[in-house]
Amino acid sequence: MLLKNLTLFRFPATIDLEHLDEGLQEAALKPVGPLELVSRGFVPPFGANLAEGVEGDVALSHRIGDSLWLSVGGQERILPGAVVNDLLQKKLAEIEQQQSRRPGSRMRKQIKDDLITELLPRAFVRPLRTDALLDLEHGVCVVDTSSRKTGENVVSEIRRALGSFPALPLNAEVAPRAVLTGWIAGEPLPEGLSLGEECELRDPTDSGAVVKVQHMDLSSEEISQHLQAGKQVTRLALNLDDHISFVLGEDLVIRKFKLLDGAVEQLESTERDDLRAELDARFALMAGEFKRLFAVLEPALKLSRAD
Repeated sequence: MLLKNLTLFRFPATIDLEHLDEGLQEAALKPVGPLELVSRGFVPPFGANLAEGVEGDVALSHRIGDSLWLSVGGQERILPGAVVNDLLQKKLAEIEQQQSRRPGSRMRKQIKDDLITELLPRAFVRPLRTDALLDLEHGVCVVDTSSRKTGENVVSEIRRALGSFPALPLNAEVAPRAVLTGWIAGEPLPEGLSLGEECELRDPTDSGAVVKVQHMDLSSEEISQHLQAGKQVTRLALNLDDHISFVLGEDLVIRKFKLLDGAVEQLESTERDDLRAELDARFALMAGEFKRLFAVLEPALKLSRAD
């Protein structure tokens, strides 16, 4: 498990997971039906054939200490709208020629629905997979995506398995934009954090300019001029020691999360005999590095708790 984009949700750290395994089995991925557009469910974290769904009593979670790894798989039928609309227009033209009149809106909708029903069983099925890390110490659900919708879909699946999962999007008691702007402007960063070489600055007015900077010293005079002109930082690249680099947005989504040499050296220092051991080591490292990062960001951004 190596996360790339982190969308965070907060849940009570006291949540009861006693019946998690039973719930995951009931919410396991099932093959998408011939008339279904999508099917979602849990799959083994260490891998599964997503084209077949999950069968049998296999482990659908992996836990190390107070870190839990879940994987939500999916099967999605690919039915391009352009294909449906093209066939619909041909069908409507055929009816118009036969009956000398254009079908009404109700009939057009019925014809379109019939076409979708006819095409779905023959549509290609695309496998999907999204990993999630549950940090039980801090009460944080980390979904490997930059899409809030995808993150909420994963949270919904966890809620379906547990029956109750009161997880809410991460929220800060201070304006993240103000904190990020202050860090570039020279305010002290939390211990361990340092500026990267990427940021996004926006004029606070609704139609204001947007400046995206990459591969630049963020303490340069050019950046200072943008700040003096009133622009505010909405995304900022940061490093944590020599272990992690990432881009933190004002939406509290962590993008471009990457382990640096200092962390990778730990991963490569231990010999492992098989792929499962390798994945287990990656998960342990990722969970540990996220905990370190969250412990730094939580007080700096005054992140709200769920309990």
